[in-house]
Amino acid sequence: MVREIGVAKNGAYTCEDGTRYVGDWNSKGLRHGSGSLLLLDGSRYDGGFQNGLFSKLGVLVFADGAKYEGEFMQGWFHGYGIFWRADGMKYEGEFCGGQVRGLGLVTYSDNTHGFPRNEGFFRDCRLIRRRRCPEVVHKAQKIAMLARNQKEQRY
Repeated sequence: MVREIGVAKNGAYTCEDGTRYVGDWNSKGLRHGSGSLLLLDGSRYDGGFQNGLFSKLGVLVFADGAKYEGEFMQGWFHGYGIFWRADGMKYEGEFCGGQVRGLGLVTYSDNTHGFPRNEGFFRDCRLIRRRRCPEVVHKAQKIAMLARNQKEQRY
């Protein structure tokens, strides 16, 4: 079922590969606006789309239990957010082009930060320079909460 909303449309579509999308579409037939995408492997994305790609705020839950809540740009984790691995390790901070890159904090499943504390500047998912960055961690937590709340309001 698809309904018109101005120039955009809203509705559900199941692709030939079994991927299912429910949400907003633009006039070119691309996912655009707010929506939910369920992939064949069980991964699910709820959030913003722009011209078919994940954009703005969203929550991506992978089939293995890993999860990202935060900002997206052109389909990538980009900006501030929180990523949890399936084993419980958590990174709160900055992302760039789908990678852990910038300031952030790593916390392990036992709620420790390791010794010495794994906080500072990361590049290519590795801690490069230690530095306290509570303001970045707080902003990542706030953005993740906004993404989660946006998802919950949709349902």
